[in-house]
Amino acid sequence: MSQTNKSLVIVVLQYSVVVKGIERKLTDAGYDVAILADEYNKIRDLSSTTDLFLLYLPNDLADKVDKLEEIKMICDKIKKNGRNLLVIGEEKDRDKLLARLPVLVEYIWVNRPIEMESLGPAIEDAIAEKKPSAEKKRILIVDDDPSYAKMVKEWIKDKYKVDIVTAGMQAITFLLKVKEDEKVDLILLDYEMPVVDGPQVLQMLRQEDATSKIPVIFLTGVGTKEAVSRVMSLKPDGYVLKSTTRDNLLNYLQSKLKK
Repeated sequence: MSQTNKSLVIVVLQYSVVVKGIERKLTDAGYDVAILADEYNKIRDLSSTTDLFLLYLPNDLADKVDKLEEIKMICDKIKKNGRNLLVIGEEKDRDKLLARLPVLVEYIWVNRPIEMESLGPAIEDAIAEKKPSAEKKRILIVDDDPSYAKMVKEWIKDKYKVDIVTAGMQAITFLLKVKEDEKVDLILLDYEMPVVDGPQVLQMLRQEDATSKIPVIFLTGVGTKEAVSRVMSLKPDGYVLKSTTRDNLLNYLQSKLKK
């Protein structure tokens, strides 16, 4: 890792010698590094000269409501000021924190203890990314149940651009008319629909050059082993049970749309 002239700010909820060690290693690697503790009102002023904020999370935060609110406030300030964020935390805490704080789903997560061989590339990836809210990924929901489709849209609309169609052929028509600079990044496709069902839509998508490479995730209401096996035999990019929760869906989509 040999980058220079890039400015990092490590935001901490509580200062520790571990953070000081990370600061030293990043400085040795050529970064300009500062540590910010408590004085979060400085985020606005620092944003103009900072390439990336690193949020260092202490252990066992998920059940501390006051700390979760503090983290959300930090994330909101950083996003509002047009900067990206990289999160450093314990792997054992990750799933619980993402469920309690969906805002963290937007950001690259690096596990502790820190390995500099992985931290350096993660920092460069985060710096290279556009601000998460600046250019949202686009998801098309295809489901003949408008109520369910609208519910899913409400769940994910803060993170993604979302369109809804309620029939298989509508999906094909919609996708073939989309401009190149407005392309759909992922399709959530109902497995069971009247007239033209999910498997038929998937087959048609794979036959068209314009749509053949769009990831397709089946939405299915049946989670038995036999049903899942039948769904996956069609080789979609994944499946989601309709009984899933909002947070689980957001986490799943984030894993599928990673750059």
